[in-house]
Amino acid sequence: MNKYLAILLAVLSSTEVQAQNLKSVPRLVVNITVDQLRNDLLEQYAQMYSPDGIRKLTTQGLVYESSGYSFSPVDPASAIASLSTGSAPHYNNIIGTSWLNRSTLRPMSCVDDQKFVASPNQLSVSTISDELKIATNGAAIVYGLGENKETAILSSGHAADGAVWMGADHKWTTSAYYPAESRKWIESYQRVSSTDAKMTDVNDQICKLALECVRSHAMGRDAVTDFLAVTLSGAKGKLNEEYYLSLDRTLANLISQIEGEIGKDNVLFIVTSTGCEDEEKTDYSKYKVPTGTFYINRTANLMNIYLSAIYGQGRYVDGCFKNQIFLNHQLIDQKQLSLNDVLNRSQEFLLQNAGVKDVYTSTQLLRGGNDIVKLHNGYCSENAGDLIIGINPGWQLKNEVTGENYTFRLGLVSFPIVFYGAGIQPQRVTAPVTVDRIAPTVAKAIRIRAPNACTAEPLF
Repeated sequence: MNKYLAILLAVLSSTEVQAQNLKSVPRLVVNITVDQLRNDLLEQYAQMYSPDGIRKLTTQGLVYESSGYSFSPVDPASAIASLSTGSAPHYNNIIGTSWLNRSTLRPMSCVDDQKFVASPNQLSVSTISDELKIATNGAAIVYGLGENKETAILSSGHAADGAVWMGADHKWTTSAYYPAESRKWIESYQRVSSTDAKMTDVNDQICKLALECVRSHAMGRDAVTDFLAVTLSGAKGKLNEEYYLSLDRTLANLISQIEGEIGKDNVLFIVTSTGCEDEEKTDYSKYKVPTGTFYINRTANLMNIYLSAIYGQGRYVDGCFKNQIFLNHQLIDQKQLSLNDVLNRSQEFLLQNAGVKDVYTSTQLLRGGNDIVKLHNGYCSENAGDLIIGINPGWQLKNEVTGENYTFRLGLVSFPIVFYGAGIQPQRVTAPVTVDRIAPTVAKAIRIRAPNACTAEPLF
């Protein structure tokens, strides 16, 4: 009993020490999310890092070694939305970078906006930076920066002063959704910036923009906490060694310069990953690994014929997107059919197809259960299909109409969460944690409410 009591006291003491470390509220929170950051590759090049980048974070910060997301599937947009809201897609509405618009039956971006072209209006709950704006009566300065509009917008929330991303012309841009002052700032920055984004590493460009954002808006210079969200891009075809050493230099530059100007104890840095992984085109058949191709567009057409044979002629399938099939609810209502009956019949049909491991109906996913917790958390009926198909790992899903073609993998992407600065003492935690706990931890550190859909406990 004494042994277990000692362990319990040690854990409680550790948590208490971390809480005591944050006696003063940080003047600036810098939330850095690195797309596709992986523990195995991060550690592989550890001996080659500089003293001021990744090595500084992992030796002087509070490191949660085994982190993950509370939902599935995960892509960069749904990951960023979860990080900023402390919730899953089931609540925040962002099931992915894009989805099928049920009205037009065309794919749409998660930040599409008819009035402003791009905005966070599809995000249905508050973010940590929104709560900061509310708590400070709008006085806090909030910006989100990244290579693409989805991550920049979702990381900065609804009330941000600005979100900035790289446009198709390789120039920084924003949306009319944001105040005129931020649009003027980025236009001015674009004019005076002498570096061509096409000629340099995109993460170096994001770092340069982030530093200018801090300086131009005097972020972290008064008692009101400010918030900067930075999303760094993944390797994009670079050799792993080249990418991780470049990432090390980028982080060293960003962190060292902000520390030098604002003070290490006045800044709270959080570094983590989107938990995603780019698909590697692998010819499994060459190595005798079981594989095959599942054609979702052909299967949807056959399913429509099957349902027509049962219920009478009609277009029962509205469309398909990724591994989802969308039913024609209007026709089902007109024929006075039971949606559950149509779903169950469709599920039975789909399970007979080669390469199909599981099929989940909207009813199952909304109800949830211990065996499908992550799928339930990742499902939002407004934006997702009526039937979600699970393909055998190693099999390809192909849509001949849209050109989609990807291989299913169930491999776990392991990545860290690092808290650094603001009085944080070095520590490594091996117990698994989920990233939805970052937002309430930051909220506690800066003495504000957690986002309104966040139910997770702070990490410390």
